[in-house]
Amino acid sequence: MSGPFPSPSSLPTTSTAAGGTGAGGTAAGESADREPVIVLGRRTAFGRRNGVFANLLADQLLAPVLSAVIADSGIPVTEIDDVIIGNAVGGGGNVARLAALAAGLPSRVPGLTIDRQCGSGLEAIVLACRLVASGAGSAYLAGGVESCSTAPLRAHRLTSTPGHPDFFARVRFSPETVGDPDMGVAAENVADRFGVTRQRQDAFALRSHLLALAAQDTGALADEIVPLSAEGDLVSADEGPRRSLTEGMLRRFPPVFRPGGTVTAGNSCADADGAVVVLVTSRRMAESLGLTSYLRFVDSAVTGTDPNHLGIAGAEAARLVLDRQNVAGTDLARIEFNEAFAAQVLASMDILGVPEDRINRQGGALAVGHPFGASGALLVLRLLTQCRGTAWNGEHSLSAVSIAGGLGVAALWRWHGPARSSG
Repeated sequence: MSGPFPSPSSLPTTSTAAGGTGAGGTAAGESADREPVIVLGRRTAFGRRNGVFANLLADQLLAPVLSAVIADSGIPVTEIDDVIIGNAVGGGGNVARLAALAAGLPSRVPGLTIDRQCGSGLEAIVLACRLVASGAGSAYLAGGVESCSTAPLRAHRLTSTPGHPDFFARVRFSPETVGDPDMGVAAENVADRFGVTRQRQDAFALRSHLLALAAQDTGALADEIVPLSAEGDLVSADEGPRRSLTEGMLRRFPPVFRPGGTVTAGNSCADADGAVVVLVTSRRMAESLGLTSYLRFVDSAVTGTDPNHLGIAGAEAARLVLDRQNVAGTDLARIEFNEAFAAQVLASMDILGVPEDRINRQGGALAVGHPFGASGALLVLRLLTQCRGTAWNGEHSLSAVSIAGGLGVAALWRWHGPARSSG
């Protein structure tokens, strides 16, 4: 279980995971007060590292998205309990607080920035759901932000040579005695262990770009994106998806991380800049705002696995939460799994026994890029966008991320909406 709070189904004052009206004779009003739901969300477009958002700091990406979510929902700013934001490579401090104040939130709204690396954005949303389920509050702005372009340089202080910092590219996630491979090397390890071929990886990468472009061209993502001004241009579309990409081009990419390997720049994600925010409320507050369709939070799990095969940790977390809720992988209508590398996504879906056509239906990080702290939040926003258009009432969906150091986080959701019904 992720976080210090019990799942909604185990609380005496919440509705059951199956969507009941409360356990143990609890009044329906109390159940509505403690049932966490995702009601809406917004994001920036995602820009390539050193691309369209090269000169925007993380708080400058985040603040306009916070403002847009508040405006869309109509929620009084006095009703916001906290702003919880994931961020992985920022400069420290508290970007959630900084952006909240810049967005015009009252000074009494505190702001919390959390770091679980690539899973930070999803973890922030899960934490907000747990807080609602615990009765600690009723409305949270949660998500993630990353500016890889403006991330500060990092260095250790060397006591042996004062004044000479020891710069490093990434932090250590695991002791050398256990193994702390670079992400690409870990992807090669997963591809070898689970027999994920180069051909499958390239085909999945091309699929990601084609689906992302289709979603962009049809306007499916228009309501998600808050246009931002950058260098005099208004940016309202993801920068990463490549129209020119073909199977032939992908075959020509050489292995990057291991001689004779299968992981290339073409089937790996690129670093990116962006911000994502969703509004997490109690069901009672959602209804008071006139919002009648939403993702109901069912449960989540976080786990660890061998850091040398970190790419499957999201699948291990997913198995934990699915087993706990007695939901089969084949019962999931849709899955959003972060596409750091095609190899890890394909291996994870093989583990869960889920067909590829249920994964990342609007593309993923292989196409749009990976703003580390925001990517997990995008998974939830994508589920919300997709479900609002096509989901059956009661349909289950899953979001999951594999994280540096061998961590995985997954969350299970259940759609509630009046447009369609399974009877």
